[in-house]
Amino acid sequence: MDASTTLVIFGASGDLTRRKLIPALYELHRKGRLPDRFRLLGAARTPGSDDEFRLQVYEGLMEFAPQTFEASAWDSFARQLHYLDGDFTSPQGVDRLRHRLEELPGLPDRPKAPQAGGDVSTHNLLFYLATPPQAYLDLVEALGRGGLVDDRNGWRRVIVEKPFGSDLETAHQLNAALHRHLREEQIYRIDHYLGKETVQNVLFFRFANSIFEPIWNRNYIDQVQITVAESVGVEHRGRFYDSVGVLRDVFQNHVLQLLAMMAMEPPASFDPEALRDERQKVLQAARPIPVLEAARHTVRGQYQGYLQEDGVDPRSQTATFGAVRMHIDNWRWHGVPFYLRSGKRLAAKTTQVNILFKAVPHLMFPLLPGESIRPNALFLCLQPDEGIHLRFEVKEPDSMQRFRSVDMEFHYAEDFGADAIPEAYERLLLDALNGDPSLYTRADSIELAWTLVDPILQGWERPGALPLLTYGPGTWGPPEADALLTRRRRAWSTDCVRHEA
Repeated sequence: MDASTTLVIFGASGDLTRRKLIPALYELHRKGRLPDRFRLLGAARTPGSDDEFRLQVYEGLMEFAPQTFEASAWDSFARQLHYLDGDFTSPQGVDRLRHRLEELPGLPDRPKAPQAGGDVSTHNLLFYLATPPQAYLDLVEALGRGGLVDDRNGWRRVIVEKPFGSDLETAHQLNAALHRHLREEQIYRIDHYLGKETVQNVLFFRFANSIFEPIWNRNYIDQVQITVAESVGVEHRGRFYDSVGVLRDVFQNHVLQLLAMMAMEPPASFDPEALRDERQKVLQAARPIPVLEAARHTVRGQYQGYLQEDGVDPRSQTATFGAVRMHIDNWRWHGVPFYLRSGKRLAAKTTQVNILFKAVPHLMFPLLPGESIRPNALFLCLQPDEGIHLRFEVKEPDSMQRFRSVDMEFHYAEDFGADAIPEAYERLLLDALNGDPSLYTRADSIELAWTLVDPILQGWERPGALPLLTYGPGTWGPPEADALLTRRRRAWSTDCVRHEA
């Protein structure tokens, strides 16, 4: 039988659905990439009808994706949109959901009553939990009890948004609870950073170009820097952010996954599990920072004015900035420091990975007093001015012995067009519909990341162990973060920001 596919979004009336999910799905529809006989069922507690949901979706597209709106594409997309309100953690709510799924137009013929096990007949179901994290377990429990994740008559998959736990213990509990009703291959833990086109390109840059692999190791690389910076504050997320802070919000997921992609070994194939295995090996080799040594390897800060943000405890000790020095104990990276930093209200919005190479072992050229040659560097600018820059040295024309740093540059906008890069959720939703988990995070990877973050959190939370430093908005964080590098005659690089300017 020709199967159909239904995506059920729990939390369909929320901000994530309006801003990210619906525009991504509309773009996939406009490009002809959604499955045949696709249906979207929005599910939320907010009362509403199909027509009201379609109007809400239309208004969201007009606000967040007006540049690609096409009336003809909208007409066909709107016919695929449906809505159901209710409490879907209750048996009654699940029954209503099952019956609504059976009634959706355009699905395969089916018996009027559910088959054994409560399944909804032969069609595929993708559930997206775009809800607050505290609702995840109740929803999965209800879906499991109601037989809606039984995949004997079509595949069943569940996308889980971050945060995935608040520490190792809660992450382990959440994984165990999900595994009571779902096999690991049915669970898609989403990290939108891995869906970014420029992050995916890291793999192609490394493994489709033979000139980099021979020097991608401790023999040639002096240090690696990863910066994930935001120029805005907590905005409307004050209450949530104050409960998590920078380590839980960014380091445990985005930063460590970037680290894994930069440091991983070449996989044997492009198979999803081969890719995830290699990322996992990097986290296994990363050296945990002992609780009592957090002050030596990390810096934490809070921007001026944070305590006055809406929803923030005026006595909060939550860090909005973090800098961490890590090491990976394997043959490729032994002795190479990885400097990681992230924060809010910093000097610029940027995500960049900087590979700083070692200086030449012997300098044959005479230099003027006080001059030196800068080591070569490779800058992967992931956002907002997406591109790659390679810095190297040349002789200044009409000089005897003066050197100057120059760049070879690639910019996505110049080579592919300003609108060439799709939203991350486009790729991630399409992968989930196609059953490709390459860019999703596995249970063991989630828990390994927490084993690296938990000791730092404990070190930060020990009374008097590590000061919470204040930094001014529009800076690059506390000066002590610079000292983390200058003690070893290194410095943070912001070359991607310089190129953007």
